[in-house]
Amino acid sequence: MEGPIESRVPGFRVYRVHPRVASGWWLYVSSGCWAATQEHGHGLEFFLAAPRDDWQNLESMTMNAYYHCGPASQRLDVGHTVPIGRPWRDDSRCDHYLVTLPYPFGPDFEICEWGTGAHARILWLLPITKAEKDFRRTSGLEALESLLEEHTINPVDPGRASVV
Repeated sequence: MEGPIESRVPGFRVYRVHPRVASGWWLYVSSGCWAATQEHGHGLEFFLAAPRDDWQNLESMTMNAYYHCGPASQRLDVGHTVPIGRPWRDDSRCDHYLVTLPYPFGPDFEICEWGTGAHARILWLLPITKAEKDFRRTSGLEALESLLEEHTINPVDPGRASVV
């Protein structure tokens, strides 16, 4: 990738994973955040699920990596929210990402270990609305995740309604 991301996250890449079926999810997985920010062999990478392949998904992944790999005070982790600065897709009401566990894929997807004992934790950038972000701030992450599960949201539906 070109631009300022290369100076902050040398060798940064986004892997695009094509869905197995036509109605499946596109996955975008970062590579390089771990190397730029790891401490004692432990660091983070991120993934985004989307309904279709689009440059905005690459832009979002790059933006989040650039932010995360900046000053240590900007490090993202489970429960953090990140403003997108525009609707996530099309005219979606989702305009923030919630950094959360990769629930759709389970714990085997979350941790990528290699022989030295080092590992990358892969966290989900889940699109949410400002109202959901505000609810998380006042009621907590667990309360928001419970509402999202209770409403059985489709996390790649740009037109989904807010759960709060």
